[in-house]
Amino acid sequence: MTDKLTVVGAAIISDGLLLTAQRAEPPHMAGGWELPGGKVDPGESDEDALVRECHEELDVKVRLGRRIGDDWFLSDRALLRVWTARVIEGEPRALEHTALRWLSRDDLYDVDWLPGDRPVIDAIAALDLLKR
Repeated sequence: MTDKLTVVGAAIISDGLLLTAQRAEPPHMAGGWELPGGKVDPGESDEDALVRECHEELDVKVRLGRRIGDDWFLSDRALLRVWTARVIEGEPRALEHTALRWLSRDDLYDVDWLPGDRPVIDAIAALDLLKR
């Protein structure tokens, strides 16, 4: 167990493309791109939180796959845990984001990733899960 805030993220992959989401808020993060996900609530498992967050943010049901890396530290108080995922119900919609975009491996760095997501994106690229 950790005393850090745990944030979970989904590397949603479909047809070799990665789903990315552009932040609408808070102001200092608005416009930056991230993987969908959010905070784990007290008493909630990381996996349950990620499924819930994808439903709340994207209006989809996802099935989680493998974990990517270990803990990615966002700050001295927060860490990020990421899983691959696939949509099993629904079509992603930007309910809490400004925009959504599907990226190929060659497009991964065409968006302005939030600093906390950038190392995860590098790890995803290294796994060769995406088409060019």
